[in-house]
Amino acid sequence: MYIDIVPNRNSPPAVLLRESIRQGKRILKRTVANLSHWPAARIEAFRRLLKGQLDHLAADAPICGPVFGILFVLKQIADTLGLTAACGRQRLGKLALFLVLARVAHKGSRLSAVRWAKTQAVEEILATGAFNEDDLYASLDDLAQRQAQIESALYQRYVQRRGEVPTLFLYDVTSSYLEGQHNELAAFGYDRDGKKGKMQIVIGLLTDTTGHPIAVRVYMGETADPTTVADRIEELKQQFKVQQVVLVGDRGMIKLSGKQRLGEEGWCYITALTDPQIRRLLKQDRLQMSFFEERICEV
Repeated sequence: MYIDIVPNRNSPPAVLLRESIRQGKRILKRTVANLSHWPAARIEAFRRLLKGQLDHLAADAPICGPVFGILFVLKQIADTLGLTAACGRQRLGKLALFLVLARVAHKGSRLSAVRWAKTQAVEEILATGAFNEDDLYASLDDLAQRQAQIESALYQRYVQRRGEVPTLFLYDVTSSYLEGQHNELAAFGYDRDGKKGKMQIVIGLLTDTTGHPIAVRVYMGETADPTTVADRIEELKQQFKVQQVVLVGDRGMIKLSGKQRLGEEGWCYITALTDPQIRRLLKQDRLQMSFFEERICEV
């Protein structure tokens, strides 16, 4: 394969990439590509490459720079959501943002995130400077102290993007077991993970109707679900300044105390009936069994 320059009368010569093919005693030329539109410097470099004059460069070990794409895209999404501004411009805030983005792209521990960062363009995109796992743990401590402030900033950005204040909120509680013994919130409680003998923490998540997270709180492992509802009410009232609320929770979540607290605020709720309530309504002929003949696939 070679570069052939073909005169073209009064026009500039055609620069063609060709190969020679032998058929019997004849040698035929086959045009592979027209390179006439290439800059002269690129054509010359390609000509030298085809002649083997650049083979010595291939003997060196290939050099791979840091991966740029994934962090850059995630950073643009974080900017749009207001997460970058909420985390702040200080170094700990930038490290906190890196932790969020690394959790999406890498899904590892803090130590593995440090190793992963060595292959990514973290400095070019986030300007964090050099860091280790201790720096990342320090950023978590900073996040814990600024959690309410960050949530409020994200909520205001959410309302601006949505164009209205939401009134319907979804709330549920889950738990996560712990392998270690030294956690100030760890305790034995209602086991959702099927891990007997393991202490756990309880996590409450408040979202809008689409599942967009509004706030999250972590409780002692033995905390009962209904006792966390009062915190959510106070949070919506004081932190987010919400005036009208419809709180949606399962029957184990919104019980008598929660209903009373919601009633005091003049707020509404949606929940499910308990088994005794259903049986009582059936005895009173308040429920018609025909309502339940159709199979519900998704709610």
